[in-house]
Amino acid sequence: MSMRTLDDLDVKGRRVLVRADLNVPLDGETITDDGRIRASVPTIKALTGRGAKVVVCAHLGRPKGQVNPKYSLKPVSARLGELLGQDVACAADVVGDSAVAVVESLQDGQVALLENLRYEPGEESKDDAERSAFAQKLAGLAELYVGDGFGAVHRKHASVYDVPKLLPHAAGGLVVAEVEVLRTLTEKPERPYVVVLGGAKVSDKLGVIANLLTKVDRLLIGGGMTYTFLKAQGHEVGRSMLQEDQVDQVRGFIQDAAERGVELVLPVDVLAATHFDPGAEHEVVEATAIPADREGLDIGPRTRELFAAKLADARTVFWNGPMGVFEFDAFAGGTRAVAEALIGSGGYTVVGGGDSGAAIRKFGLPEDSFSHISTGGGASLEYLEGKSLPGLAALEE
Repeated sequence: MSMRTLDDLDVKGRRVLVRADLNVPLDGETITDDGRIRASVPTIKALTGRGAKVVVCAHLGRPKGQVNPKYSLKPVSARLGELLGQDVACAADVVGDSAVAVVESLQDGQVALLENLRYEPGEESKDDAERSAFAQKLAGLAELYVGDGFGAVHRKHASVYDVPKLLPHAAGGLVVAEVEVLRTLTEKPERPYVVVLGGAKVSDKLGVIANLLTKVDRLLIGGGMTYTFLKAQGHEVGRSMLQEDQVDQVRGFIQDAAERGVELVLPVDVLAATHFDPGAEHEVVEATAIPADREGLDIGPRTRELFAAKLADARTVFWNGPMGVFEFDAFAGGTRAVAEALIGSGGYTVVGGGDSGAAIRKFGLPEDSFSHISTGGGASLEYLEGKSLPGLAALEE
């Protein structure tokens, strides 16, 4: 599997369509975490530095094929401009008159941003013909294509899957880096190899857990999925988050781990709160004795020490998903403890996107103290499941 890179494209004076991942969290028009925008800058700068006319396209949220000002990329174009040190014109549409005019006015080394790809029903359409028709218009705006939105490569969307078939294409630096990291995790991890999984739902991680059980030495479980594991072991979980329909499956994982000699580490204590609120009254309780009227919102102090001990000798660590409701300061301690344990391990540490990356930025921990912080989220998980990702397949052709 080999992908062409930016070095393989002659970009001077040519219009290059860059599919970036700029799907940032917004509070109104304020960007609350610009990590993904910053991650896209090196590829864009590499192209402008070589005299390309760069046309960036991306999605934001789920407008479902309708124009919705709430999901406009205008705030993103302003922030991207600040980071690039030049104005980034934001088209008022995706492939309409405004987009065409904005692209035609670009000089060598300049950058424009198209409006939210998902305003167009063709972007996410399951109908190949509808998707292809939109892809033709998008490809018509440029002469070359660079895929750099790793967070979207697991989707069979027009901008990720169909457009690369229509233009000479290459992978951007972000995609190349992500694939290298994920290959290391799947093909040749140094051992002990420890995976820490958190986040709300077991169902999101079923395939990953099943595949990782064949590869890892230790699996640490925290976050909302903890309670489905505890329930599978027959414990009371009170009002904690629970996926009742996954209990049998999780019971199977517990048995599978035991048979394979994978050490499965679950929380031994949790912070049990009276209700879901930043100021909720809470106490530390045994994980096996959560009161019926309480819900677990974070791993407890003994679990933090246990997890740190299980990470101390790790040579390879993959972490995806917070240990608790880190957005509430009172329930952020577990997630912070895991982040700090990763830094302390001295191993090859990969943080798997989304909330975990946001937590690291919230805590003000230096990002370069981790080997890699993925921008991938769902795409990283699907790669680790062993699935073929449509956007990567298209770039390899």
